[in-house]
Parts: sequence; structure tokens; C-alpha cells
Amino acid sequence: MIEELNMIYDEFKSANSGAVAHFESELTKIRAGKASPAMLHSVMVDYYGTPTAIQQVANIGTMDARTLTVQPWEKAMLGEINKGIVNSNLGFAPQDNGEMLIISIPPLTEERRRDLVKKAKAESEHAKVGIRNHRKDAIDMVKELKNDGLSEDLAKDAENEIQNITNAFSAKIDELLVLKEKDIMTI
Repeated sequence: MIEELNMIYDEFKSANSGAVAHFESELTKIRAGKASPAMLHSVMVDYYGTPTAIQQVANIGTMDARTLTVQPWEKAMLGEINKGIVNSNLGFAPQDNGEMLIISIPPLTEERRRDLVKKAKAESEHAKVGIRNHRKDAIDMVKELKNDGLSEDLAKDAENEIQNITNAFSAKIDELLVLKEKDIMTI
């Protein structure tokens, strides 16, 4: 029974690590005033009739802290990439110089910064909901083991351990959120 409990802990930690990693990737999409290629990772481009991620049809780089460059692998794709960026509602207006797209990242207004903090908080709440769902699944597995003969004390200890792991991962989410808020609100 102890081996099964350890497997439940490992699966639970692994699932929560995935939730934290997903949260971190979502935070990279929230811009904090500095240009980052990850800002465009959600952009889809019509690649000969197939919706394709922008990073699969172009090289995205940074010219400086406020400028992104998008160099398509096929010059014919410049217009489609431009359209994809504009349609993504990121608030960017790419400039086409015939070779690549140049995107100037506008400075954030105070209102926009607050909106981005709200978005980051919403993402943190999604991550915490995922962690709580994983906790419920793990506790359900412990209850199944209890029905199969796991002692009451071991079941209680397992539920406490699962709650401790949940608290640790929630604290990690809060930590990342505080760092992102500070990053967004720094002018």
C-alpha cells in the first residue's frame, strides 16, 4: 500500500509541475513593456489554407527592448503574417519593409498595466483550479486504496501530505504572480 501511496504522490507532483509550467508559459505571453518573441507565440497565420503557428513560418527576434522583428522563411508569406498579427488582437501594428515585419512595442499605459495584472491574476486562478482538481483526483485515489484495505491513519496521513503538496504548489503560483505583477507595474 505504501508503494501505491508513493505513486499517487509522484503523479500528483508531476501533474502540479505541469500546471506550474503551463502558468509560467502563459505569463510569458503577458507583455511587461519589453519586447519578447514569446509575445507572438499565440499568433496563427494562414499558411496556404492551413492555420499555422507563426514560429513555424517565420523567425521572430528582438532588435532592441522595444522592437520585435519577424523574418518569414518565404517572402510571399509577409502579407499573411502581417494579417495574422493584426487579427490576433495583441494591439500591434507591424511595419513591412519588404524583407521583414518590424513591430514597435508601445509603452504601457497605467490602465493597460492594471488590465495585464488582472489577466495575470486570472491565469494564476486557472492554475490553482488545476492544482485543486489534481488534489481531488489524488484524494479520490487514496479513498480507493482505503476501500481496498488501507488503514484509517495512513489514509489521513496521505490526505495531509497531499494538502501539504497542494499548499507548496499554490505558494509557487503566488510567488510567480507577485514577480509578474512587479514586472508589469515597473515603468
